[in-house]
Amino acid sequence: RASPRALPPDARLALGVVAARKSETIGDRSPRVMSAAIAAIKGFRAVSKAIDKYTFLRHLRESDATSFYRVLVNHAMELLPYVYTPTVGEACQTYHRLPIRTNGVYITADDAGKVGDALRTRARDVGAGDGDGKLKVAVVTDGERILGLGDLGAGGMGIAEGKILLYTVCAGVEPAACLPVCLDVGTDNQALLDDPKYRGLRRKRLRGAAYDDLVEEFMAEMRSWQPRCLVQFEDFGNANAFRVLEKYRRVQPCFNDDIQGTACVALAALLSGLRATGGQLTDQTVLFYGAGEAGVGIGELIAMAMEKAGLSKRDAMRRCLFMDSKGLVCKARLEGYGGEKFALQPHKIPFAHDVAYQPNLLAAVDALRPTALIGVSTIAGAFDEAVVKRMAALNPRPVIMPLSNPTPLAECTFEQAVSWTNGEVVFASGSPFPPLRRAGGETLYPAQANNAYVFPALGHAAVLSNAREVSDDAFLDCAYELASVSTAECVATGKLFPDFDSIRDVSKKLVASVAAKMEARGETRERVGGIEAWVAKVEREFWCPEADDAPVARSRL
Repeated sequence: RASPRALPPDARLALGVVAARKSETIGDRSPRVMSAAIAAIKGFRAVSKAIDKYTFLRHLRESDATSFYRVLVNHAMELLPYVYTPTVGEACQTYHRLPIRTNGVYITADDAGKVGDALRTRARDVGAGDGDGKLKVAVVTDGERILGLGDLGAGGMGIAEGKILLYTVCAGVEPAACLPVCLDVGTDNQALLDDPKYRGLRRKRLRGAAYDDLVEEFMAEMRSWQPRCLVQFEDFGNANAFRVLEKYRRVQPCFNDDIQGTACVALAALLSGLRATGGQLTDQTVLFYGAGEAGVGIGELIAMAMEKAGLSKRDAMRRCLFMDSKGLVCKARLEGYGGEKFALQPHKIPFAHDVAYQPNLLAAVDALRPTALIGVSTIAGAFDEAVVKRMAALNPRPVIMPLSNPTPLAECTFEQAVSWTNGEVVFASGSPFPPLRRAGGETLYPAQANNAYVFPALGHAAVLSNAREVSDDAFLDCAYELASVSTAECVATGKLFPDFDSIRDVSKKLVASVAAKMEARGETRERVGGIEAWVAKVEREFWCPEADDAPVARSRL
């Protein structure tokens, strides 16, 4: 167990207050819980630095899990940035220097041939699963592409731990049924290899057949040991993310949040934004800045939605266009334009349309006249004043979505987008920004297209329904359902999504709706019988951190 002595003085003091409140009324469980939870949120607020708030919450979870889950559920909007983005990015970068104890399971390259034993033993050590078939969700990363920060090796465990928490906080999956996993296959980050405090494998990243064999062994053991467990792939590098997803998505219930979860919430933001602009989905032209796994996943889902709305597949794909580091993705680059340096990776080829090559973003905006601009580049400031003003000149209500995480890597800020469009922007970002009060007294709110709105609910729907696979249609269903939740009045002020403090109510609605539609398509083994039955089932199965149920003794999670 990590010692609180390593925490800053303000965090140590706050934990001391929580411990005192916990012991004051130890014979009366309910008052003790309430008193300790109140002390916990006050203590959290007393800690100054973001990374220290993160470590405070980690220690709170170890010392008093009941208070931890209670404050996290009751103050989700306030605390989420400190257990998830943006703070989790810094936590992953400094993971092996933080005064914390790992809550998940490492499977390393050295475990090849004995992954099953390692998985079962280490999961038991952290109190997860409680026997064969008891796990519901595993979030798995190999640490190669953490947010926009690159290869963080074994420090990627932080993103798996952060994501898995959201299944409990947002979508009501009990903590003991959740398992974060990091496949430690080495790192190509030389700074980590040279860091004496780095605790991961000190070797270059495993590649090729050996890597594939380790992933196959892990996935096969998950099927054998926990056959109903959903596997969420998280922050794999581009070279592996698409092919690993395609290999396993029809073998066992799994999805890639960076590809599919990001696509789902981005489509929901676009659909909700169209409620503000009055536009039709089939009339949109979407330009992406960045053509990695997140961007291509969004483009594919938007094109699928357009096709279902009436366009041909060809026309729907042509309405999604991509810029990468070499310029516009287009047919000319398939035919040799620019030489080998401009060649396209396989996942970009479906979007290589017969349009003139453009060397930069402003030129592409001028030539293509997009109605929506989506940033997935991790290049801060890429949506500069000239680009945003040109979007505003082309569209009465331009849709601008700088989705890159963490906050310092966003393509533009909310304040910039509002200023450069004279307040007409329809905005959604990957990281949070504060609201703006305009000169006339009007307050404008930035929407955060946070994957946490969708992946926990969709994953829980797959678990409850015992889904055979998590289909693209399920993500489409989830996006349309989420886009419909905010009132017209909220959408008009920029709130494309409901406040995060209502996330559990939103998730209940999404879980029931998605599960019912999966059942109707024949994708599930569980047969419940319609939306009303699913609403009732979700209500029964939704975990709450009540005093009698919270994992007080089991703090190893």
